[in-house]
Amino acid sequence: MVNIAIFASGNGSNFENIIQEINNGHVNNAVCRVLIVDKEQAYARQRAAKLNIPCVFVNPKDYAGKEPYEQKIMEVLKEHKVELIVLAGYMRFIGKVLLDNYPRRIINLHPAYLPSFPGAHSIQDAYEAKVDFTGVTVHFVDEGVDTGEIIHQEKISIDPSWSLDILEEHVHAMEYDMFPKVVKYVCKIKNRRLIIMKIQNKEKVEGFI
Repeated sequence: MVNIAIFASGNGSNFENIIQEINNGHVNNAVCRVLIVDKEQAYARQRAAKLNIPCVFVNPKDYAGKEPYEQKIMEVLKEHKVELIVLAGYMRFIGKVLLDNYPRRIINLHPAYLPSFPGAHSIQDAYEAKVDFTGVTVHFVDEGVDTGEIIHQEKISIDPSWSLDILEEHVHAMEYDMFPKVVKYVCKIKNRRLIIMKIQNKEKVEGFI
């Protein structure tokens, strides 16, 4: 079993979905030791209480900068013996402290087909750009904004008749289906070796973790 921590900032629907997939045995090689949130009013906290997952609120306003803030998070991660960090709607850049302590062990879910439409408003950006497709991407986190090595991504063809709300529904449905599968496969990577990942009958060469 791989001990994971999930980070969230808001609703927490992807967090709850991952926990449900762990609980029903579909993700059978991970256990969520803690949910970390950066906003006191994050609804994810209520989801964690319902699911009996320990939740820790670390308020960035209580710290002089990113480094002491992340050092506090590191205390929580060490306490729970966390091996992999899963960002599920965590709306804060990851800094040097976490990157240095979890090299290639932080993954992020992004609601777009990267490298197109990075940043916080990617679904709306894709909709307003009137592109033919968007998608969902899971990638390793580095120092940039949604620039880390891609683990897996899938496309969504956009029907011109769709409203923004309908596009959001399609993106979120793909997130719920895809993200737990990628978490499961990332947890299988051991001993810093090159592997071939197969997700939904698609092959992708994965790097070292």
